[in-house]
Amino acid sequence: MPYFTYANENYANVKLGRGYMNTKVKDNSMHNTLVYVKQHWQLYVFFLGPALLLTIVFRYIPMGGILIAFQKYNPFKGILGSEWVGLKYFEQFLSSPDFMQYLANTLKLSIFGLLWGFPMPIILALLLNRIASSKIKQKIQLVLYMPNFISVIVLCGMVRILLSVTGPFNMLLGTNINFLTIPAAFRPIYIISGIWQGAGWASIMYTAALSNASKELKEAAQIDGANIWQQIKAVEWPAIKDMVVIQFILQAGNIMSIGFEKAYALQSDMNLASSEIIATYVYKKGLLNGDYSYATAVGLFNTIVNVILLIVVNKIVEKLNDGQGL
Repeated sequence: MPYFTYANENYANVKLGRGYMNTKVKDNSMHNTLVYVKQHWQLYVFFLGPALLLTIVFRYIPMGGILIAFQKYNPFKGILGSEWVGLKYFEQFLSSPDFMQYLANTLKLSIFGLLWGFPMPIILALLLNRIASSKIKQKIQLVLYMPNFISVIVLCGMVRILLSVTGPFNMLLGTNINFLTIPAAFRPIYIISGIWQGAGWASIMYTAALSNASKELKEAAQIDGANIWQQIKAVEWPAIKDMVVIQFILQAGNIMSIGFEKAYALQSDMNLASSEIIATYVYKKGLLNGDYSYATAVGLFNTIVNVILLIVVNKIVEKLNDGQGL
């Protein structure tokens, strides 16, 4: 028998032996884990029991409320006694003349917000990582994090005051324009105020990830004469790449999940053409008009679209990122 054939057979046998040993080790590890759980089950019940109970009570049981989307819900008859109407309210919403406008407004606000707002925390983290003095860095971080603790309603009040006819912005420009009455100005105002409020706080995770970047590699890159862009590309970007991918998938999957509070607080009769989104429509139909079944159907439609978007974005990112997604 030639030597290389004998060597290949030995290598194959060793490889198979290693595979068998790895499987055996995994089986033993699983067995040991199960034995440990059985021996200390009281500990698991003590720590995991309340969390599971709260999750079931406040997360899963309320999901039964989506049944009213398929019923002509009557609060006095309840879910079990209300008349079943099937997909009537879904068809009513999809055939509504305002459906495309609400959907387009929601998508535009979300997509523009993602495109403008997603890179900002990353850029902030990279800039903060360039500051050598820890004291100056902490003071800048404090200023950047503060807006996150302002409530949405207070933020909207500040925006209304700043952009009012007699506000500071008009005084600076020497004009008397009420910007919140202009439909085209609603989206930039909504998105820019959101970036100002949340970008600093969102940069925390990227700043923490950058602190784990290899200092030796950074010093070697500086010695080799690499410029700032080359240092970011070779040293800092690999440290935050996985986190950026995960955050992008999560945010892209939540494109349709815009809360109604901010849009409703910045809304006026003059800017309804661009400010009326699905969330504000659900709020008005459900809570203000009392049409619970129709509002639930619209909200369920919104959730289904969100789940589909999350799956699609995850698949796209997997293909672009060497099979790595959520």
